[in-house]
Amino acid sequence: MTSRAKTNWRLRTRTLELGRRTLIMGVVNITPDSFSDGGTFLDANAAIAHGLQLIDEGADILDLGAESTRPGSRAGGGAGSVNAPAVSAEEEQARLLPVLEGLLAVWPKAILSVDTYKAATARAALAAGAEVINDVSGFLWDAEMPAVCAAFKSGVILMHTRGRPEEWRTLPALSPDEVLATVRAGLSACLDTAVRATIAPESMVLDPGYGFGKRLNENYALLNRQAELLSIGRPLLAGVSRKSFLGHTVADLVKHQVAPSAGRETASLAAMVAAILNGASIVRVHAVKSAVDAARVADAVLFTQAATTAS
Repeated sequence: MTSRAKTNWRLRTRTLELGRRTLIMGVVNITPDSFSDGGTFLDANAAIAHGLQLIDEGADILDLGAESTRPGSRAGGGAGSVNAPAVSAEEEQARLLPVLEGLLAVWPKAILSVDTYKAATARAALAAGAEVINDVSGFLWDAEMPAVCAAFKSGVILMHTRGRPEEWRTLPALSPDEVLATVRAGLSACLDTAVRATIAPESMVLDPGYGFGKRLNENYALLNRQAELLSIGRPLLAGVSRKSFLGHTVADLVKHQVAPSAGRETASLAAMVAAILNGASIVRVHAVKSAVDAARVADAVLFTQAATTAS
């Protein structure tokens, strides 16, 4: 376990305190094909209602995404990729903006993050009221993204991704030490790119990228040593909810079936608590209510540890 540093995260128009308690980021997928709930909230009204429900359940932030980055998808397509992106910036914005605007119309104080790697979509979302850009590529897939985030002075989440989703199944395996070194080097490079674009360090949060180019057990090696990434100097966000490595761990051993995404909630909570105890200040989840309760328990453990250390 590790004690998180208390710090402020500067967003586009406001500041959030990190470290005092774990912040809960609720996921709103506005897609037909996301691995966890694809198609359920593709309709704008359904997505708005879902987002408002997550806020009622205790979400501090909503993360809106309109393109799936599941394994095998063509997310990140373009230069260096065999295929073009499956979802154009225009289609992504057509799905995303009505939901973003609808949520803010009902709940103007809502803190909205947009899960996109496209600079054009980030620009439109920030202009419409988003506070944070959550770039799963860590600024690798669109060279214009850093400048957009800098211009709007938005909050930024930089995630480590190893390759593109279409490549993940063929990537060579990594040892536990190699996993940590790879993620540390990648996140440090992302941070350097952001600083060169004049993005303030206090605007940035780092995400180790569970499941993004990491094989099953590599995710556990990363989770076990996640706290070591705090030495990079920025707070951490962990997104382990419903990831496939959890489905393999809680697989049905009789039927030899990997647990489906809907059957990974208990495993998700366990991994989320491990992430909090290993330094995460923010957790990205699908089921908010249970995550709020579990995070409170994890925080109580951390605070007790900190008090014991201080005395």
